[in-house]
This record gives sequence, structure tokens and C-alpha cells, in this order.
Amino acid sequence: MPELNLDGLVGPTHNYGGMSYGNLASDSNRGQESNPKRAALQGLSKMRAVSELGIPQAVMAPQERPFIPHLRSLGYSGSDADIIEAAAKQDFKHLAEVSSASSMWAANAATVCPSVEASDGRVHFTPANLVSMPHRAIEHTTTKNLLSAVFSDDAVFAVHDALPLEDAYGDEGAANHNRLTSSHTQKGLQVFVYGRESDAPDLKFPARQTLKASRAVADLNTVQSDCAVYIKQSPLAINAGAFHNDVVCVSNENVMFLHEHAFENLERAKDDIRKAAIPHGFDPIFVITPASEISLADAVSSYLFNSQLLTRPDGGMTIVLPGEAESIPSAKAMVDWLVAGDNPVTEARFFPLQESMRNGGGPACLRLRVPLQDRELERMNQSVLFSDALAEKLTRWVETHYRDRLVAPDLADPSLLMESRTALDELTQILDLGSVYDFQRASI
Repeated sequence: MPELNLDGLVGPTHNYGGMSYGNLASDSNRGQESNPKRAALQGLSKMRAVSELGIPQAVMAPQERPFIPHLRSLGYSGSDADIIEAAAKQDFKHLAEVSSASSMWAANAATVCPSVEASDGRVHFTPANLVSMPHRAIEHTTTKNLLSAVFSDDAVFAVHDALPLEDAYGDEGAANHNRLTSSHTQKGLQVFVYGRESDAPDLKFPARQTLKASRAVADLNTVQSDCAVYIKQSPLAINAGAFHNDVVCVSNENVMFLHEHAFENLERAKDDIRKAAIPHGFDPIFVITPASEISLADAVSSYLFNSQLLTRPDGGMTIVLPGEAESIPSAKAMVDWLVAGDNPVTEARFFPLQESMRNGGGPACLRLRVPLQDRELERMNQSVLFSDALAEKLTRWVETHYRDRLVAPDLADPSLLMESRTALDELTQILDLGSVYDFQRASI
């Protein structure tokens, strides 16, 4: 069973809106000039590198932005250009929210259950509702459309609706979900990480994932009861800017690499995971960085743990990190310690992802992990699978359609909407997605 990395392609409206409260990088770069073209090319470069490791890689298309249907639902009317002009004048926040390219962070797209752990033997996807952030809560419908276009065979795949758009069901997707197993081919354990049970705790920053949502997602995905464990996030980590668990923890097969303060009660979490792993015949390897060696502040600013742990065809593991993890001494020391240690991780690779990082998303944010059996990989949409030919097409597409400079006032330019729609319309043909966007469906 290979594990497919489905990376979000950065959209044409990539900008620094600073709308994600609790995401320190997003807030600190609010209003700065962005470069959508460079951001998309940086993402493609990482995809190419993962593919060259011999690991299945695919592309997830960005969402339609600015998203005019949402502005219409808020009472704006007239032509699309009229609506953009009115929103820019009356409440620019509304325009900024519908222009965010945040769907690039595919780790928030959905939670995935592999067929070996699903009661009905299919691969399940539940799109995240992302209700904690208005600019992201508008993503789930198109996310379902995109996933359904990629995984369309109902005999093999099941793509669900998102959970109810209620605070008690706050669901942030795979960014708060880990899978541990002896190997990708075997039945294993899904670790659902939550920040609160239902009511919001008294924290500096919001605890976005709820226990109620995690359990509901497990039910929708038909996760077998012996394959799920629920662990609470550390309030210390949330208050330090670890808005998702994947900012302080990453796992792959039987390895979990994490900060000492990733969970509210580390020893209890380890015991619960070990006990749940016993029936599946493996013993988890916990590689824990002490707070005395790397502070939560450095962990968050370097995105050391927002990395990809990947199993190479030779059986060894590679960790893919942002360049910031190499430039911050405490983070680089932990990478060296990890690679030199008694664990399967034998290689580290650093990539320049500054455009994504400045908005608060590293390598792990950019991808959704999809464990698939060989037959399932063969029955998904083959046009989205990364290859040299696709990389060349997408590079030309980005070079043709993307701006190399974007600042907040540019969002009020109606031509940006037309540029984005033209680009996305062409992209759906490249990736053989059909009509997945509202503007395409409205013209049918």
C-alpha cells in the first residue's frame, strides 16, 4: 500500500491577509507583498522532489477565488465586478476572506481513512468544515467537489459531506490526525488529536479541533473501533502558536516525532497509543525533543515538526523540512539529532517554501496523506499524478497565469477574478477534473 502525498497547488490569489488568529506567521506578515507565482513554483519544486524519492505524489487544484457566491450570500448584488467594488468599499474584510488562497494547505482539506481500517473496505474522505475561521469555512463544498473528481469510483472511495457548520463540531482535518502502523500496507492506528471537548477553553488562542468532531469524523469514515485513539493537545502548544497538532508533531508508519509539549499529558498519551497499537502488532517509536533543547517558540517559528516524514522505497525514512528549520540553530540541532539517532529516519532535506511559510504553512500543511492499495491508486484520477510531463505543463501554466506581485488593494481589481477563472478553467482540463467550480457549473 503506497502512501500518496496529495499537495495543494497554491492559487493565483495567494496573499498575506493575516486572517488566521493564532497563526503567528500569518499575523506577523499581514499586509506584506506576496508573490503568487513564486509560491506556486516553490510548491511544485517540493512535489517534484518527493516524486523523485520514489513516493507517489499528486496535485490538488486550488479553489475559486475571489469566491463571489459567498459575497452574494452576504447580500451583495449586481455583476461580479459590482460585487467586488462594493465589498472593497463597504467591508474590505469580506473581500479579503473570499480571496484567501488558504486551500493550498491540503492537510486541512479532509481526514482520510484507508480501506484496511474502514468497516466497509473503502477509502474514506471527510472534508473539514474549518468553522473556526470564516475565510476557511467556505472551502468544504469545493473540497468535496475536488476530492470527488480525483477519487470518483464509488466502489473504492467514499467522499462525505463535511460535519455541521457548528462550533461544537469544529474540524480542522488531517492537521490534527496521525496514523501509526507497522507499514503502510498493514492495518494500524489513527490518532485523533483535539484541543477541546466542545466548549472553548480559556486559552490565549483558539483550540480549533473538538473531540466531538473527531469522533464524528471517525464514525463517518467507518473507522474500526480498534483503530482509533483520541489524544488532547497541549494548551501550552496552542498558546505558543501551534494552532494545529501538525505544528508540534509528525508521524510516519511506526515513528512519531514530536515536541515534549505536543500533548496535554505526554506520558498518558504514549501509554494510550502503545496499548492501542498492541493488537496491530507494532510498538510505536516516540522521538521526543525536550523543551530544554528546543522551545515551543523555536518549534513554531522553524516549523520543525510541520515536516513530511516519508518512507523511501529502500525502507528508510526521509524528513522534508522548510528552510527555516535549517537556519534556526535549535531546530537544526534537533534535525541532526533525529537523523543520527536510533530510529528509521536517515535523511533530511530542506526546501525553500518562504511564500507558504510567511502565511503560516510548511511542508506538512501543503499535503494530504492518502494511504492507498495498489489497485486503489490505479482507480483514482490518473491525470493528477505527478510526473515530469505534468510538472512541465503546470510550470508553464503558472508562468502564464500568475502574477509575481500581489498586495491587498489588488484584491479589488475585477481583472484578478477573470485571470483566476481563466487559469482554473484551463487547470481543470489539464487535470481532467470536469466542472468542479461554481463559475463553471453556473455556465452549464
